[in-house]
Amino acid sequence: MALSGIQIFKLTPKKNCKECGCPTCMAFSMKVAQGAMKIEQCPHMSDEAIASLSEATAPPMKTIKIGAGSEEFSLGGETVMFRHEKTYVSKTRYAVNLCTCMDEAAVDAKLAEIPKVDYERIGERMYVELVNVKCAEGADAAAYTALVQKAAGLGRTMILECSDPEIAKAALEVCKDSKPVLNGANPSNYEAMNAVATAAGVVLGVTGADLNERYDTVAALEKLGNKNLVIDVTGADVKETFANAVLVRRAAIKDQDRTFGYPSIVNLVALAKGDLHLQAALASLFTMKYGSIIVMEQLTYAEALPLYGLRQNVFTDPQKPMKVETGIYPINGADENSIVLTTVDFALTYFVASGEMERSGVPINLVISDAGGLSVLTSWAAGKFSGTTISKYIIENVEPKVKCRKLVIPGKVAVLKGDLEAKLPGWEIIVGPREAVQLVKFLKDLQ
Repeated sequence: MALSGIQIFKLTPKKNCKECGCPTCMAFSMKVAQGAMKIEQCPHMSDEAIASLSEATAPPMKTIKIGAGSEEFSLGGETVMFRHEKTYVSKTRYAVNLCTCMDEAAVDAKLAEIPKVDYERIGERMYVELVNVKCAEGADAAAYTALVQKAAGLGRTMILECSDPEIAKAALEVCKDSKPVLNGANPSNYEAMNAVATAAGVVLGVTGADLNERYDTVAALEKLGNKNLVIDVTGADVKETFANAVLVRRAAIKDQDRTFGYPSIVNLVALAKGDLHLQAALASLFTMKYGSIIVMEQLTYAEALPLYGLRQNVFTDPQKPMKVETGIYPINGADENSIVLTTVDFALTYFVASGEMERSGVPINLVISDAGGLSVLTSWAAGKFSGTTISKYIIENVEPKVKCRKLVIPGKVAVLKGDLEAKLPGWEIIVGPREAVQLVKFLKDLQ
């Protein structure tokens, strides 16, 4: 059970030193109780207090690390059922499925397709992060290990979907350094699978015929000392899988039952094999409710563009604006003589506008000043995108670097034209279009 701020305060050194960033130890304790800070952020907390508090104040859903190096990902760590209550912590990760039942040509074709989805949206890389390698019934260790080794060539984190401990052990010999997930522990094999996963130092996935079996297997693995787990909630059909995902999350968050406090895997190949449209729809569903890893047959741009957009919206902190860094962004090979265009630092505005500017082919110096991460009209109404703030940024950061003295402002704040002309002598202030989609024609005509 989580501790209250008062209970945590009793174990603090009560120095009110402010070194943690809080004005008092009581304020620090309240933030720890809310999950906004960690016990370790107090530099004077004793080891005994940290040890006694860490388990009680840890998130009800354990944070699990998979992968290695640049391909390491965090799963779990969630503290709320719904995003608006606070925020979600670890975004859903997507895996493309390979299987020993596929012929070599099909495997090669799929491995060649996976790297093609790799782009950036609002400062975040969008790509296929995981590869699920399934050991089909009847496959031997040599065939499965060969497929795992081939998949490992992509350099992506893998999920080894295998319930045979001997085959799993052989496969891990060629990929354990990349820290894959071994998904295949069940009531009949969990002891042997636990030994294999523990020896390799990898995360173990737990499955079963129903939630009761999964719960009992997780509890048994915890008694063996293994808490490096994920739970495969995939059921016989969509309805059962959805119920499993929700009940596991609810048991961990609402009931504080740490036996179910682990990230989840949803395998859409098992739910809708061959139906790519249904898989795309289900991927959206389980991104919201509550898949930590979602396995699909394929993930092309057609599926990725809306899916990653949804994930980015769901897993951003609703209490923090999405901002880009302030600065001068040269577009289409712009130099010091290229025209200057300014807008706010709200990430969506920046990426939409910059995309249209790139499409125009016109060299532009896009200037982003601090507007609090708000949209154009909102930041203008709040006084964060005004004649004063824009002119100050232009004088201090743009004039020393750019010779062109033409400045285009968003059409929605045309009212700033006169103020900017007064505060930026020598500059020609041009009112641009109201919508980003109109930028291509506007810039070509301006040129």
